[in-house]
Order: sequence, then C-alpha cells, then structure tokens
Amino acid sequence: MTLSWNFPMWQKLSLRARINLLLALVLTLGLAINIARLVVEAGPRVQAEDQSVIRLAREFIEMIVADLNEAPDPEARLNRITGDLSRLRHVSITRQADGVARRPERAEDSDDPRAPPAWFVSLVHPETTSVSVPVSIHGQPGSLVIASHPNDEIAEIWDGIVTQIEVGSAIALVLFLITMMVVSRALTPLAALSQAMARIEAGSYDARVAPGGAPELAAICGKLNHLAATLGEAVEDKRQLAERAVSLQDLERKEIARELHDEFGPYLFALRAHAGALVRLSEGPEPDADVLRKHGGAILEQVNALQQFNRRVLEKLRPVGLAELGLHQALEALLRLWGESHPDVAIETTISRALGETGETADLTIYRVVQEALTNVFRHAEATSVNVTIETAEPQKGTQGFRDCALVRVRDNGRGLKPGHRLGLGLIGMRERILALGGSLTVASGDGGVTVEALIPKGSH
Repeated sequence: MTLSWNFPMWQKLSLRARINLLLALVLTLGLAINIARLVVEAGPRVQAEDQSVIRLAREFIEMIVADLNEAPDPEARLNRITGDLSRLRHVSITRQADGVARRPERAEDSDDPRAPPAWFVSLVHPETTSVSVPVSIHGQPGSLVIASHPNDEIAEIWDGIVTQIEVGSAIALVLFLITMMVVSRALTPLAALSQAMARIEAGSYDARVAPGGAPELAAICGKLNHLAATLGEAVEDKRQLAERAVSLQDLERKEIARELHDEFGPYLFALRAHAGALVRLSEGPEPDADVLRKHGGAILEQVNALQQFNRRVLEKLRPVGLAELGLHQALEALLRLWGESHPDVAIETTISRALGETGETADLTIYRVVQEALTNVFRHAEATSVNVTIETAEPQKGTQGFRDCALVRVRDNGRGLKPGHRLGLGLIGMRERILALGGSLTVASGDGGVTVEALIPKGSH
C-alpha cells in the first residue's frame, strides 16, 4: 500500500480527496473481508448440517426397520415408510433393492430471484452426501439410500450474504458521507491558511486567519497569525532602522561639516594672513627677525591646532590605532586616557583574554559602545567609580547563526536616569548598529547607577 504514495495520480490528489479515497478503500475492504468470512464459513456450516441431518435420519430409519420382518407385509410397510420419508425437506430416501446404486437427483433450481446461484451452491456443497442403510426382507438384501439436500441452509447462508452486502453497503455509504462531511469541515481552514500565506508572501503582513477546525489546525492558525505579526514588526523595525541610520548618517555629516566650517575656516584664514605677512616682510629691504618669528610661531600654533582637530575628527570616523594595535590595546589606551583626564573617578577594567578574535566590525562596535558609555558617565552620571567588563558570552535569542558573542558591560555608581528619560543619539545609534549585527543593547537604571549591557555577535565582518 505504501508504494502507491509514489504514484503520480496519488500525488496530484488533494488532501481531502486522499482522505476520502482512503476511507472508501478501508470501508470497501472491511465489507469484502466480512463477506469473504461468510463465504469461507459457509462450507463447514453446510457440511455440519449434512452430517447432522443424515445422522438423525439414519438413526430414525434403523429404529423403524428394526422390526420390519415382523409386520404382516414387510414390503408394503417398507414402501409406505419410504413414501412418508420422501416428504422430508432436507433429505431424500431412496430404496435400492436391485443392487444397482441410484444417485438421488438434486432439487431443481428455484425461480426465486433471491435463490442462491449455481456457482455458490457448487462452491459450498460440491457433492451430495449419501449414506446407505441396509434393509433385509425375508433374507433378501436391500438398502435405503439417505441423501442430504441442504438447500434451505444454503439459501439461508446466501440470504445472509446478500443482506450483509446490502446493509453493509448502506452503512458504509452513510459512514463515508458523514466522514466526508466531517473531514471537509475540519479541513476548511486549510483554504484560509493558503490564502493568508499567499498574502504574507506578497508582503501583506496584516493577514490573519480565524482559528477553526481541529485543535491542530486551530493551533497552526494561531501560530501563522503570530508569525505574520512578528514579520510585520520585523519589517517595520527594519524600515525604522534604515530611517534612523540615514538620519544618524546625515546628522554626523552635518556635525562634521559644522566642525570643519567652524574650526578649519578660522585656522585657514589665520594661516593665510600670517603667510601673507611673511611674504610682505620678505620683500622688504631689512626684514625684522622678531616679527618673522612672531608670524612663524603663530603659524606653528595654528598648524598644531589643526592637527589636534584633525585627530578628533578622525577619532570620530575611526578610532586611531584600533586596526594597528588591536582591540585589547586600543581599549586599554582609551581607558587610560579617560583615567588620566578624570583622576577623581576610579575605573575598574576587566577584559577577558578568552575573548579571542571578534572580527573587524565587532571590534569597532565594542570600542564604540565603551567609548559612548564612558562619555555619558563622565558627562552626566556624577559617578565616583566605573566598572568596564568585556567577556565571552553564549549566543542568545536574536543572535542565531553566530558561534558566540562578546558581552560588554559598563556600570557606574552615579545618580542614574530620571523617569521617562530618553536615550541620546549616541546610544540610539549604538543600539541600531548592534541590532543590525544581530545583537542587543540594554540600558538599565537604578539606585546604584546605570548599567549599559551589549551583546555583540563575534565574527561579523
């Protein structure tokens, strides 16, 4: 039966058609097995009936003919007994007095339409069973031949089979129709599920399916609705993430443009003025050395200021030394600079050596998280101590597909965040960056200060 699953015709059938077809096959097979059982049991039943009828008839005849020779006319009495017994339905008794065996003939087929057909009679009673009872009249041997004719028993069996076929077929048909209706109603949600999936595939994440049908299908409907809602939220988060990324990028560009305009402009103007003065002085007959030194010193100061400003801009674009020194040394240098500039704040640092290689993108993200968190601490927290921890963590929900993660935790003992406080653009940008990598960033505030915790997938390039 399992081989039929690979038939092309079977594969083209719908689930409803497959269930209905299997049900029809099972009901038909059950009815056929029951009919076959009745047919198989018919032969032994007829044979038992033959034996029982012949045994009773033989015992009866032996009892009657026991005192046959004592009668005034044994011959007439024997003929009368034979005539009386010939009216029996299930047996025929024939006298055999000439030594020639005469096989009793079968009863003629009845014209009753419900009479068993000849093939069925031949199947269950192929040969007529007969027994000879010896009878002696005045020393002359003879016999009475008893032959069974179980026509009534065969007709009863055949009638039972026909009734079983009719009643069984009617019951099977009713069961099939009822089950077909139940299956049809139970599978009704499949059409709605298919339509909802098509809408979700087309981008309509507001598609929903009313749970119904069997509990399993109702559970599937509920899970599909949850999946559609989750996909809709994910798409909306992605859209907001892209919008925020563009906004932050524009904001960074505006800030860099403003700094270039505010810082580079005055310095370049001053450099140009001092360079012009030097040119004019060099054209004179006797340049004043003190004035030349004055303008030269001013140019050096302007160049030094430009170098410092250039370093700050580069630090914003990309941490200096991160690629050259590596994450560990770059973080140590950053934390050392913060400690030197804020000696009143104790900075405790724990960087796990088991962190290993994290990847270029993850290195930059870890560095930025620490930098942004410390910037907020020293600007707003009024803390006296800061604890920075960077270690390896197992992947969590939302970080599938990565081998492991880096856990970055920056905790201070400052005043914490005010109720309803909104995160600044720096932390918002960090959160969006980490979410884009498949990680997470949380900011928790309490009486003991603020804790910034980031889970960053390793191996992100």
